[in-house]
Amino acid sequence: MKRLTQLLLLTVIFTLAACTVTAPASDLAPAQPNTISTESDSSSNDSATLSDQQGAITVEVTSLNLDSATDTLDFDVVMDTHSVDLSMDLASLASLTTDTGITVQATLWDAPLGGHHVAGKLIFPATQDGKSILDGAGTLTLTLVNVDVPSRSFEWDLK
Repeated sequence: MKRLTQLLLLTVIFTLAACTVTAPASDLAPAQPNTISTESDSSSNDSATLSDQQGAITVEVTSLNLDSATDTLDFDVVMDTHSVDLSMDLASLASLTTDTGITVQATLWDAPLGGHHVAGKLIFPATQDGKSILDGAGTLTLTLVNVDVPSRSFEWDLK
């Protein structure tokens, strides 16, 4: 009976030891500070990709047609996370502002809703009151609110 008790106790100890999770050192590192990095092709504003790594979501935004906008200004957006559901309608959370004081809301978030890795197109009107919002503008700022953090800003130099 004593041997059976010892065997049972050893089984419990090994089972508990096997179930213990040890976080890798990279998971124990302090959180990354809010960073925005830029990767751009110096020949065109259209290829500028900006990245924001605040909170649990990394957001990358690429401007698609700042130099040749027609009716819309389009942006490719990629969101990656392992802990937050990305089922939000980004159009309701996004705005564009120029340094001339014009602000427009997004009209469409063309992407699947949900999951942890989402890519889609965020579309804004290119005109307001019949005039291009980019006329005379030196910078354009895309702002996303409440995407895991209060605010994320992405700014393109238009000159």
